[in-house]
Amino acid sequence: MRDERAAARSAFLERSGWGQAAVEALPGDASFRRYFRLSGGPEAALLMDAPPPKEDVRPFLRVADHLLGMGFSAPRILARDETAGFLVIEDFGEATFTRLLAVGEEQRPLYELAVDLLASLHEQPGNAKIDLPPYDLAALQREAALLTDWYLPALTGRPTETAARESYLTAWEEVFGGLPGLSRVLVLRDYHVDNLMLLKGREGVAACGLLDFQDAMIGSPAYDLISLLEDARRVVPQDLAGRLFLRYLENRGGAVDGHLLGRWCACLGAQRHAKVAGIFVRLMWRDGKPVYLKHIPHVMGLLKRQLERAPDLKPVALWCERHLPDFSGALPSSESWGPPPEI
Repeated sequence: MRDERAAARSAFLERSGWGQAAVEALPGDASFRRYFRLSGGPEAALLMDAPPPKEDVRPFLRVADHLLGMGFSAPRILARDETAGFLVIEDFGEATFTRLLAVGEEQRPLYELAVDLLASLHEQPGNAKIDLPPYDLAALQREAALLTDWYLPALTGRPTETAARESYLTAWEEVFGGLPGLSRVLVLRDYHVDNLMLLKGREGVAACGLLDFQDAMIGSPAYDLISLLEDARRVVPQDLAGRLFLRYLENRGGAVDGHLLGRWCACLGAQRHAKVAGIFVRLMWRDGKPVYLKHIPHVMGLLKRQLERAPDLKPVALWCERHLPDFSGALPSSESWGPPPEI
């Protein structure tokens, strides 16, 4: 199968005018997609290999076109085969915010740029005018259930009982049912420093390159903001996070209520941490990718902090007191987990 996919990649590059380019595989991520750097072709580019049916390039194309149309820096699409799952896209280089921070780049300007872009995106009158699924209660519950479906069984050594899972979902329904709504916006859903790039020669928010937005939905403006400020993979100082939150509000110019936005950030932050803990376990248990387990203590610490501080989260906090008393993130050896759940 791997040889067949490699042959299909080569054929796509040949017919799209990139057959003479040198192809360099890049490190993988948490998805089934693979990326290759193309050099010696018409221009600097990347090959995205998104094998169907596990991946679908059409959402990426739809959101990229929408972002580019609003003046934001998504990669331009240089060649495509939607059926086969191949794209040649603009190469933004290697200056992800994560890499820049790792070599000592000052973090505040990078985070300010990321927050400014979010505020600018949310101020665009047509930002939500795109055919994408709603980030509604059903979607939020489905994601939150990754904690009961993957993380909790790894912690306890047994499947989560149906009654416990149902009461967990009911708790989240109570949380989000008690929150007044905010104006709906385009939610990129994986908005953090791994997926943001600093682009030289571009001014303002266009200097922030956007990656990994194919799972975008229409939902709360709080989601991408809190995913940036409470990163699952790194510690963002709370004083910096507080200043960035205020900067976002200032950039919105009174278009959003700060107190209500804070309530949504707390609840969506907790939901995201629950989801991510489950995803990181699933990546190990189902997909054989153990590297993400090291982040679980940090993620669970963020979840615990939100549950302790946010009154809106009381239903979930009470559920966790009963079913999830250990927030250390320490899991038994993965060798004792048995076969992965059938979900």
